[in-house]
Amino acid sequence: MKVIVTGASGMVGEGVLHECLLSESVEQVLVIGRRPCGTTDSKLKEIIHSDFFNLSAVESEMRGYEACFFCLGTSSVGMKEEKYTRVTYDLTMNFARTVLAQNPGMVFCYVSGSGTDESEKGRSMWARVKGKTENDLVKLPFKKAYNFRPGIMKPTAGLKNTLGFYKWMGWLIPMIRIFAPHAVISLRQLGLAMIHVIQRGYPQNILEIKDILALAK
Repeated sequence: MKVIVTGASGMVGEGVLHECLLSESVEQVLVIGRRPCGTTDSKLKEIIHSDFFNLSAVESEMRGYEACFFCLGTSSVGMKEEKYTRVTYDLTMNFARTVLAQNPGMVFCYVSGSGTDESEKGRSMWARVKGKTENDLVKLPFKKAYNFRPGIMKPTAGLKNTLGFYKWMGWLIPMIRIFAPHAVISLRQLGLAMIHVIQRGYPQNILEIKDILALAK
């Protein structure tokens, strides 16, 4: 398969990209990002594009791909709802519509988050915005759209973009797994689940941690 990956200069996208490059099932990866991902590989093509609200200059390069793994995201900390909606909902939907126009039979995988509010009515601002994003993605005429909701993630050893929390507090993850085994996944499991869902499908479009763990096998 040929896949597009966004967010590869961040922790999640880098981890998903890593699994794509290791996978014999993935023939080619196109990374579209606002800065270089820092990875080189014979099956990797990279496009640096700063404005994800205007993709006209690169949309023809998106043609011919079976799947998109959308791993681009930002923290809501310190952000007002209007701005967070702009960089989360508006940006994601613009990219999704653009890539769909180039690949009508595409499968779209969106990295959301555990606790996302699909009712769009809860108290948590980020969860409402993510919920609206999930809801509207599945309304687009993709072959299939899947919303992945990871929680705590174990980083992949050797990758560069591990968040500071995981660098300093990673030793807690094995303890968390003991008391809450379905609260933690690894970046490897997330990447494998995304690859496998393209190959196997899945009966629901919202994938909680237990679903991600099942698909990763």
